[in-house]
Amino acid sequence: MDLGFNEKVVIITGGSTGIGAATAQLFAREGASVVIADVNETQGQVTTQQIQQAGEKAIFIHCDVSNASQVQQMVQQTVSHFGRLDFAFNNAGIEGNLAPIADQDPDAWNKVIAVNLTGVFLCMKYQIPEILKNGKGSIVNCASILGLVGFAGAGAYDAAKHGVIGLTQNAALEYSAAGIRINAVAPGFIETPMLERAGILTSPDMRKMVESLHPIGRIGKAEEIAGAVAWLCSDYASFVTGHTLLVDGAYTSR
Repeated sequence: MDLGFNEKVVIITGGSTGIGAATAQLFAREGASVVIADVNETQGQVTTQQIQQAGEKAIFIHCDVSNASQVQQMVQQTVSHFGRLDFAFNNAGIEGNLAPIADQDPDAWNKVIAVNLTGVFLCMKYQIPEILKNGKGSIVNCASILGLVGFAGAGAYDAAKHGVIGLTQNAALEYSAAGIRINAVAPGFIETPMLERAGILTSPDMRKMVESLHPIGRIGKAEEIAGAVAWLCSDYASFVTGHTLLVDGAYTSR
């Protein structure tokens, strides 16, 4: 299946590892020029070099998505280097600390909201004007199953991801007629560094418990989310906008 990404340019935030890296590699294989934006410069350079060594086009830009000036510079550097912007996968996110609402530290709460929700707003704010210049494009925001259901102890993360879904719908209403389709992807539990930090991938008991929450009987793979993002950006999804695509092994169907 040809996704039609030749001569297209994509920004992928949080592109150094996990879902972002898998998506960057897929878009590059499909012919897109890829901008990997992340605060993790060491791993970001590794992922960028892997793509370049395969004969494909990629650059790394250091960017904290909660910082408006850095996001603006990221978009400007992208257009300066590649000449245009067609797609964006606003994927950067942090998990924050698990704690009941009454025990949440306000600074920790603000940091999660700043990265996971305000970061998506800032990215779209500066991406949309550049994509509009082409008359056509696509943005995918990374939400989560926790943007649709609650998870005790993850109040900040839940609130941010619910906000991402609302923001995605709002942006789709505002820009779909202008040619930009704006959707969200909502992964279940995926094998990523985030789950590794939480101990889910290293503790057999925790892994078994999390797998049991997914009727499909396993944790998802980053490449499976990458495939969903690529489809949403492609013309195969040309009538899909304002949608949140669940990729969750039936987690939310329980």
